[in-house]
Amino acid sequence: MAEEEVAEKPKKTKKKRVVRRRKTKEKENPLISAIRLAVESGKTEFGARTGIMASLLGKAKIFVVASNTPAHIKDKIMEYSKKAGIPVIQFPGNTLELGSVCGKPFSVSVLSVYDAGNSTILELAK
Repeated sequence: MAEEEVAEKPKKTKKKRVVRRRKTKEKENPLISAIRLAVESGKTEFGARTGIMASLLGKAKIFVVASNTPAHIKDKIMEYSKKAGIPVIQFPGNTLELGSVCGKPFSVSVLSVYDAGNSTILELAK
């Protein structure tokens, strides 16, 4: 009788999911915490249209623009805010990240801040 070779199946190993937790020593980005505070304690509005209108009227104190905001909207806000003397902060994340920082379940391309409240967002623009 011929001996049959039995191929051994490799054992499946379970991959452990690694969850990274923030250490107490790690600080959050100051821009993110300032935006959260401004939304919670101050007066803000979301959206490109309201941002363009606020820059035309010169009512806003500061704008926060996401990195992937369409170029024509960015250009309009930059142009009008420069004329009105309103500072603009470029948010390093995309529109979904800016929306989640603001505590909203939707994307936010432009954040117009009328009153900073307890936030230090106006000092970050300098």
